[in-house]
Amino acid sequence: MSEFKYACPVCGQHIKCDSSQAGSQMECPTCFQKITVPQAPSTEEQKFILTGTKKSDRPVPTIPESSSSAAAAAKGFPGALVVVLILLFIGGAVAFVYRGTIFKSKDNSTAVASDTTDESSQTPASTPKPPKPPKPAPVAPPASDTNWTLALEGVTIPDSTAAGRIHGQDFIVERAMLQNGTLTLREGRNGSVTFGLMINFGGAQPEALAGQSLDVTTNAPMAARITMAWQDAGQNAKENIEGGYAMRLTFGQLAGNRLPGRIYFCAPDELKSYVAGTFNVQIRRPKPQPPKS
Repeated sequence: MSEFKYACPVCGQHIKCDSSQAGSQMECPTCFQKITVPQAPSTEEQKFILTGTKKSDRPVPTIPESSSSAAAAAKGFPGALVVVLILLFIGGAVAFVYRGTIFKSKDNSTAVASDTTDESSQTPASTPKPPKPPKPAPVAPPASDTNWTLALEGVTIPDSTAAGRIHGQDFIVERAMLQNGTLTLREGRNGSVTFGLMINFGGAQPEALAGQSLDVTTNAPMAARITMAWQDAGQNAKENIEGGYAMRLTFGQLAGNRLPGRIYFCAPDELKSYVAGTFNVQIRRPKPQPPKS
């Protein structure tokens, strides 16, 4: 028996053995892989190192999956075809027997869907409208000499709510009324007039004032009597003005019990009272008297 060397096919470790161990399995002392010992060289003069074979490197014969599946499919094809044909035959027979019920229910469902579509198209879901922002509260213009003048030339009446100053106090018209020929521009909506302006037209009716424009200058021989009302230290106060004031007053057209108007008024008092802007008069007519018996 002669000794020879071979190399591990995994880690390359040189292993020494004799020719009697050829074909047997050994374990590599370095990587501990199972190795099949190669055949010993035919000559004693070894020119190269033989290489062993890893035990797991031997090929394992496998059956091609495609061929086996194709064979199985070819084998089961006739049976599957028969089953499909039977199911088609049964389905056709059921459809023929119940054809009236099937098509009728289909038509009914189509009609219901159509009705639903029509109703939804006719009555679309309404989305709530966002609330309108509140109107800004009117503000009395600042007191200055430019807002008070007894000359009507070049006077421009503002488009805002009538406001101004009465006896040195800021005044904003909150309600306008015309009753028995007296126009009342007041602050507050109910109760007695404690802060405002009252213009007496001597019993003129709303129809006579509608569409009219009046200019009253300081030297007018005949002028409507004007009463200013205010509160001083918690006490009600009034002042009647017979003349010496300047006023421009225009009325729009009468619409039901409403009469729009515009005013520019300046009083000849030391505190320079004035009112300028627009208003919408509420007509308050006297109640009809019952017929005398």
